[in-house]
Amino acid sequence: MRSTIATILALLACSCATVRDDAEASAAAEVLATLESWSHGWAEADAAIAVQDYAEDADWTNAFGDRFQGRAALREGLEFIFSLGFVMAGESSGNQFAEVTFVTPDVALVRSKLIRVGQEQSDGSLMPDRHINHLRVLHRRDGRWLIVSHLISQALAKR
Repeated sequence: MRSTIATILALLACSCATVRDDAEASAAAEVLATLESWSHGWAEADAAIAVQDYAEDADWTNAFGDRFQGRAALREGLEFIFSLGFVMAGESSGNQFAEVTFVTPDVALVRSKLIRVGQEQSDGSLMPDRHINHLRVLHRRDGRWLIVSHLISQALAKR
């Protein structure tokens, strides 16, 4: 009898772990999908696409220290940024990595890195390849993952 109860408890524990793992894997896929709208928006120079997964109260800071608070302000800022030919010159590779860490079931951190090649300075001179790191904080609100904070940094070549 004891071995039967122990077996049942072990099976229940395993099934709960599988459900949790499946749920976490599904949530991670949903979280990572938000990176696609950002990448697509940049590729198309379409600010509306780039900000579609940002919360109304999002906080965004780029590698140059420009900060926008709120999705509407970020969209307006990106419209300006996308109008600058030297910024839009070149291409971004896909993410070299994208790691999801769940702080709580409804809060996730996403670290990712991409390389931008062929971007120009404002004077038209070519920038060295840019290794760009992103740290995003996402919050699940009403069943949808939204970016509430996004910090971009650039790794400079070591001397």
